[in-house]
Amino acid sequence: MLTTDERVRYDRQIMIPEIGEAGQEKLKKAKVLVAGAGGLGSPICIYLAAAGVGTIRLVDRDTVDLSNLNRQVLHGQGDIHRPKVDSARERLTGLNEAVTIETVQETISEESLEGLVESCDLIIDALDNMPTRYLLNKAALAHRIPFFHGAVSGFEGRVMTVLPGRTACLRCLYRGPVPAEKFPVIGVTPGLIGLIQTTEVIKYLLGIGSLLTNKMLRYDGLSLTFTEFKVEKNPSCDHCGRRTGVGEKNER
Repeated sequence: MLTTDERVRYDRQIMIPEIGEAGQEKLKKAKVLVAGAGGLGSPICIYLAAAGVGTIRLVDRDTVDLSNLNRQVLHGQGDIHRPKVDSARERLTGLNEAVTIETVQETISEESLEGLVESCDLIIDALDNMPTRYLLNKAALAHRIPFFHGAVSGFEGRVMTVLPGRTACLRCLYRGPVPAEKFPVIGVTPGLIGLIQTTEVIKYLLGIGSLLTNKMLRYDGLSLTFTEFKVEKNPSCDHCGRRTGVGEKNER
C-alpha cells in the first residue's frame, strides 16, 4: 500500500490513467538490477528513484575520476576517488529516502551474476564494454529476466529491449567479436539514452505500451533523428538459439 507521503510525492504520475495507484504500487514492489553507475547508470538510477521504483541494486567496481564528471551526474567534484556506489547511494537516498538502494562494489563476472540477479525483476545494461554486456545478456536469458540494453558513442546512442525466449537478444544484434576500446562521449547522449531505457523499464513494470523488442532504436544527436532497425531472432545464436535451451515463453 502507498503511504500518505507517497500519494503526495507521486501525485502527478498517479494522475496518468495508465499508472494510477495500482501502477504506483507495482513500481514500489519492483526490484531492478542496474549494471554500472556511470554515464548511463546515472540518469537511469536518478529517474528510477524519482519514479518510486522500490529497490535499486546498483553494481559498479570503480571509483570516481575527474574524467567521469562530464557525463556521470550521480557524482560530483567532492566524490573523486570515492567508490562510485557510495556517492551514488548518497545521491539517490537524498533524492528519495523511501527507495531502497542496494550497492555492490565488485567486478561483474559469470560467477558473481548468479547472486546479483537473485530476486531482481529485470536487468538494466548501463555498461561501457561488450564482453560484460554479453555476460548480462546470457544471465538474463538463463534466468528468464528481461534485459534492457543501451549504448553510446559521441552523439550517437542505441537502445534495445530483450524478453528471453520471445525476442531477439543482444547477441542476435551484435554478431562476431566487438573490440574493447575507449570511446568518445558527450554527457547529453547517455542522459537521453538512459532515460529511454528507464522509460522502457517503467512500461515493462506497469505492463503498458509497446517495447523496443525485435528492433533497435538509434539516436543521432547531430541530426537529431531517431531511426528504428528491425532485429531478427537468430535461430543459430550461441546465446538464445535453439541449441541453448532458452524457453519459448516469458510473459510480461
